[in-house]
This record gives sequence, C-alpha cells and structure tokens, in this order.
Amino acid sequence: MQRPAHATGFYIQFSQELDLRQNARLHAFHRALRADWLPGVTDLGPGYVNLFVEYDGARVTGAVVREWVTRHLRSFDDKAEAAGRLIELPVRYDGPDLPDVAERTGLSEAEVVRLHSGSDYHVYAVGFTPGFPFLGEVPEVLRLPRRSTPRANVPSNAVAIANAQTCVYPLPSPGGWNLLGTALDTIYDPNRVEPFLIAPGDRVRFHPSEGETPPLPNVRGTWPAEPRWPALRVEKPGLLDLLMDGGRLRQAQVGLARSGPLDTRSAHFANGLVGNAPDAPLLELTLKGPVLTALRDLVVGVAGFGMRPEGQPMQRSFRLRKGETLRFSSNQLGARAYLAVAGGFEGAPFLGSCSTDLIGRVGRPLRAGDVLGLAESQDARPGFANLPLSLPEHITLRLLPGPQASLEALNALGRAPFRVAGSDRMGLRLGGPQVPGGQVTSEATPPGAVQVTPAGEPIILLADRGRIGGYHKPAIVHPQDLPLAAQLRPGQLVSLKPDTTGTPEVWAQRWFLDAQPPATAVPIGEKI
Repeated sequence: MQRPAHATGFYIQFSQELDLRQNARLHAFHRALRADWLPGVTDLGPGYVNLFVEYDGARVTGAVVREWVTRHLRSFDDKAEAAGRLIELPVRYDGPDLPDVAERTGLSEAEVVRLHSGSDYHVYAVGFTPGFPFLGEVPEVLRLPRRSTPRANVPSNAVAIANAQTCVYPLPSPGGWNLLGTALDTIYDPNRVEPFLIAPGDRVRFHPSEGETPPLPNVRGTWPAEPRWPALRVEKPGLLDLLMDGGRLRQAQVGLARSGPLDTRSAHFANGLVGNAPDAPLLELTLKGPVLTALRDLVVGVAGFGMRPEGQPMQRSFRLRKGETLRFSSNQLGARAYLAVAGGFEGAPFLGSCSTDLIGRVGRPLRAGDVLGLAESQDARPGFANLPLSLPEHITLRLLPGPQASLEALNALGRAPFRVAGSDRMGLRLGGPQVPGGQVTSEATPPGAVQVTPAGEPIILLADRGRIGGYHKPAIVHPQDLPLAAQLRPGQLVSLKPDTTGTPEVWAQRWFLDAQPPATAVPIGEKI
C-alpha cells in the first residue's frame, strides 16, 4: 500500500505589511512557479504578503523544494505588468454590523457607506473560500479588527471589513469580519465556464444599490446521472456519505478546498483492499453508514472506524452479489470509514477532481435513489487484506511549532486535554484551556494548522479548511497524525503533545523564506 501523503510547506515572504508593489511581485512569482511546477509540490497559496508552497513530504524533500524556489528567485524577472480589470459591484448596504461600525468609528451609517464605496480596491488575493476576494485598502477611519469570535455562518454575498481589508463572502461560511452589506452580483459559480468573477490584480469598486440577493449557485454534480456500469443504489443514506478521490490539487489561488478523504490512511487502505490505485474514487462515510443495494456482482472493501458492514468483514475485501443489500452498524470508536469497489466509482471531475466540496457547492451527500457506477469493469478476488488498522481509545495528537509559534501558546496547548466542541470537514473546534491567540495579515493556511482566535479558542483545520485566514497558527498537527484527528467524534477528549525543542527564531526559519535571499543563501532543512 502506498504511503499516505504527508502535506507540509513554508512561506516565501515578500513583505511584512500591505504593499501594492510587493503584492504584484508575489503574484508574478506565483505564475513563474506554476509554469515550472516541481513534482511533489501539491499547491501554491498566494496571500497578501507571502506565498505558501505546499508539498507532499512522501514524494519530495523540503530541501529540494526550497532549492527549486531559491533557483527561481535568483532568476526571477519581476517587471511591472498591466493593471487588472475594474470590476464594479452593486451593494445593498444592510449588514447587521453597519450600526456597530458607525458607533465605533464615530461616523453616521451614511458616512460609513460613503467612505466604503468611495474607493477602488486592489485584489490582493483570492481565497479562504472559492472566489473570496481580499481587497485593500479600507479608509483609515474604518479599520476595525475582526470579531474576537468568528460567526459560525456568514450569509453568501455578504460585504465586510476587517482592519485594512474588505471582502465579499461568495458562499455561506464561518467568518469573523464586520458585515456592512450584500453584493448583488454572483462572484463564484462552479457551473459557469469561468467560475470566478474576480482575480488577483483586479480592482473592485462598490456601488450603493437596491435589489434582490442573488440565489446560491446550483450544486455541480460529481458523478454522472446515468453511469456506464451501474454498481450501487442508495436505499437509505447515512449521516454524511461523500464521493472522494485524491483531492483538488493546485487550486489554492482561487480558494477551492483541497478536499479528498480526511483520513487518507484508511482511504488508501480501502482502495488497496480491492486492487485500486490509492486515490481512486470511493465513499467517505461519517458516524452512520448508508443502506446500499448491489446492481451487479462487486468486490468491496471497507476500512476505517465508527461503523462496520453487517455480516461482512471489516478491513478485508468481500464479494457483494447482484441484488444483495449492504448495511452498516455504528460503534463508538472513531468517526469515518471508507467504502471502495474494485474498479473505483465513476466520477464527473471539476478542475481535476470528483471530490465533494460542500462549501464550494461541488458535489453533495448521497440521497435515496442515487445510483453510483464503476469507473471501469475490473476483476478482483475477495479476501485480500493488509495488516489491520487500529485506533486508540484516547487519541493524542503530536504538534509541531507553527508559523506564529510561541512557547507560551505551545505550552498552553499541551497543558490539559481538550474536548471536541464541534466538528465538520473544515475543522475541529476545541474546548478547554485558553490558548494565546491573535491576528495576522491574511495568509494561506497549512494542512493541519491549529488556528487560535483572539478569544483563545483553538481550531484544528482539516481538508476543507479556508485556504486563507488571519488568525494565529501557533502549531500544526504532525502530518502523520492527521488521520487520527479525522477520527475524533464530537464531545470526545483529545490530548495534544507539542514539540517545544528549539527556539522561536529556529521555528520561524523553518516556516519563512525571504523572497530576496542573498546569492549565497543555503536552503534551510525541514523538521518534518
């Protein structure tokens, strides 16, 4: 069985503060790296002041990736390019935070609207969620910090401000910005030929207007309505049954989630049971499995935790005859299991992947009556198994120092167990001891980052995380422990074990590479 991916990365730092010139250099360098993509690099995430280089540590070493970046920096031609387009967006200024913003700034609501709509804003980055534009710079008097605790759900098309930034939320999502109004144009739709209205380098001007809020874009399907080889019919869905493959790579610059299975170890194991490639399309099942009827003879493999197939072996492939029904029994150990069929499920890819992205409205959970087909008709023998996977009753996650690591924050994370207060595919919200947090200029979020809000609440970011965020990230979950994090259930206790060896200066060197290194620069080795 192929080793699961060990995603990690580092930032190329172009400036410390918002700088139009350096932001233009950043995006030009991003394009240069994309034109000479290094195998093993899985994504490039441009932010306001830095570019995050994400790579698979099982395929390429950090030293090789840094040498690739340094070589390009030495030969980089960052000549000025033509200005981007001017995008004019009508806005209905009816946001719930408008009165509070007026009170805190000493302005009238009309003055807030006049100032916010009176400037052209440069698009510094696109991310967090699909098509989400990070715009600057807001007039000085309107520069209020993010909310100490983000809202669990911000409505689509919300126009908001935070510090020197303004934005539009293209889709419903969590968010901590101050909401001023509602945009009246759709800026992201996965069903359009060009899904994204706004790109880095463009300019945006808001116009006060009246009108109806645009409807949410339709969900784009990720499997064909009429499969070539019908395989399984859904009689009753589980709690959350999602089609997944290896994930949507190289899309961080437009804010699309990586997606893919949260527990890559179990997903690769399930595919291996039936002779598929590790990233062949399969089903991710959460807490409660579906009821499925076989429409042809199949060889099936189930791996993971939280449930088991009734009357069939777990972590061992088995034959399902045409007309047979497959059911699952839930248990209390773990949260996610993976169901693979020999030949893989047939998908309808969007930007290179048929993985479900619930935030991005790409794919949806299974419903009764859905029919999934085979990608290819493949013979396989049942009974194949690898060494069984195991899961401890109490999970401990190893932590490595993150981009904003401090000894105080790392010690607080390791002081006592936390309880999973909430969980979804974006992340795990932890309740427990308060952890020092804060805000940074919005930047890409590494896989497994432990994000801490100013209120001291840690959140472990998972595969569907926002691709850009502005909260402190004092730690990341060790890449090899992310499959364990995926198996945590709501209400479960989890211990964190930070690695505090080294100094803050050494930790920063591992995460940040200057965009203008001296000619004799030596690439810094990776800890992971």
